[in-house]
Amino acid sequence: MKLANRVQSLTPSTTLAITAKAKELKAQGLDVIGLGAGEPDFNTPENIIEAAYLSLKGGFTKYTPAGGLPELKKAIIEKFRQDQNLEYENTEIIVGSGAKHVLYTLFQVLLNEGDEVIIPTPYWVSYPEQVKLAGGEPIYVEGKEEQDFKITPEQLVLAITSKTKALIINSPSNPTGMIYTKEELTEIGNICLQHNILIISDEIYEKLVYGSNEHVSIAQISPELKKLTILINGVSKSHSMTGWRIGYAAGNRSLIAAMTDLASHSTSNPTTTSQYGAIEAYNGPQDAVEKMRNAFEERLNIIYNQLVQIPGLKCKKPQGAFYLFPNVKETAALSGYESVDHFVEALLEEALVAVVPGSGFGSPDNIRLSYATSLNNLEEAVKRIHSFVNKKTNKA
Repeated sequence: MKLANRVQSLTPSTTLAITAKAKELKAQGLDVIGLGAGEPDFNTPENIIEAAYLSLKGGFTKYTPAGGLPELKKAIIEKFRQDQNLEYENTEIIVGSGAKHVLYTLFQVLLNEGDEVIIPTPYWVSYPEQVKLAGGEPIYVEGKEEQDFKITPEQLVLAITSKTKALIINSPSNPTGMIYTKEELTEIGNICLQHNILIISDEIYEKLVYGSNEHVSIAQISPELKKLTILINGVSKSHSMTGWRIGYAAGNRSLIAAMTDLASHSTSNPTTTSQYGAIEAYNGPQDAVEKMRNAFEERLNIIYNQLVQIPGLKCKKPQGAFYLFPNVKETAALSGYESVDHFVEALLEEALVAVVPGSGFGSPDNIRLSYATSLNNLEEAVKRIHSFVNKKTNKA
């Protein structure tokens, strides 16, 4: 049976593929260290689990409105007010089955055939595929390493055409961990205002920021930019609730209404129990969020210094999220591999360390390592990579 054209050009998720391969080797009894998955290694905080359990015991197991429980929308609105001094109304919020689903729904209601969406590289793997599924065309703008993987206003201007519909900003970034400053966002935002380009601001890692760095939402900068911005967020990373699948969007009420209508014909409501858990995530104590952030920062500071000792490897120190994104082009060449992808394959098969090749993020010279695992695992993984490279280099 011939598949629909819209899915035949899809590229499978690189992160999921690496994770699946690592699990397959583990099932064979091999001691694989997986640094591929983009999820915290902590369990969901106990108060959230308890709130979800009580909702089940209380009989809250039925349908909710397609766009999410009013109580959850209220909690999200209060979160925006407290964290970013942003005011939203119920009609400007939609809750979906994870931030990925919310983004998918947004592109489906936003894009017509041939509409262009500017995507800075490196990018999260699903942005281009979701744009293509909606009939749009991804327009890539390179965030160079010497620019901390961020695009400049000059690059943005050159990428804009009469077909440009939106720009995606992901800060802190997956896969680089870099953060756009308020000044950088202001310049980019002003260009979008001049050309009436929608800003899709993915802020799923906003709670994971390190050192003296600060997360600023582009919607905070001015009322005009708030009107032009759709914020994407969720509880997956901040509250270690990846499997609960709760994400949300905030912004233009006509877009939100269209997204809600589409959700009513696709998923219906997000899982009811998960919504009650998310209410507690925002209304309850936030101690666990800071505890996890501190743990990630401690791991980063330790493991970064060890990682950069590997021959040929160059790495910008991340400012947020929980990924390292080193350039290993020279390391792969020293080790006798013609591409980073081949280097990554050998690393998994011979050193039993699973990392994600940067080709899946639009940066073929890099790899992504998640430090959302124990410090023992991280240190052992870096030792294995270092030993693997030394062995290959000596052979060469």
